[in-house]
Amino acid sequence: MVKEVGKKLIAQNKSARHDYFIEEVYEAGLVLTGTEVKSLRAGRASLVDGFAMMNNGELWLSGVHIPEYNEGSWTNHVPRRERKLLMHAREITKLASILKQGGLTIVPLSLYFKDGRAKVEIALAKGKKSHDKRQALMEKQANRETTRELSRRTSGKN
Repeated sequence: MVKEVGKKLIAQNKSARHDYFIEEVYEAGLVLTGTEVKSLRAGRASLVDGFAMMNNGELWLSGVHIPEYNEGSWTNHVPRRERKLLMHAREITKLASILKQGGLTIVPLSLYFKDGRAKVEIALAKGKKSHDKRQALMEKQANRETTRELSRRTSGKN
């Protein structure tokens, strides 16, 4: 069997960057069952309602939807079960100490295969208020207009 090399994106949480200020980003492994891996290899997952939480010194991913495998039998998994995240102990203790201070949460940003292993990119995030979201959209729009104007001027069109 050929060993997979590189990064294959499965799912992204685009609303996370819209709804939160991203402070720090971490990569974590996932503890999965066989049918979950097969469903992910088919490119099916949703991170929209996902979040991570600390429980007895371990990090757990909750709310992530990995649909049942089509060809699975009675051994199929529960689509929204909690999944254990695999990280170094020092990273988990660092995250735990930051979370105790309050005001921050852990959200999944993307789910992917890296060299054949399922990984999730999680971020330490702070929630945005609605006026912050509007401000970010206005900045994005202004940047888009300036780059459009610059490209128009450099191309010679008036």
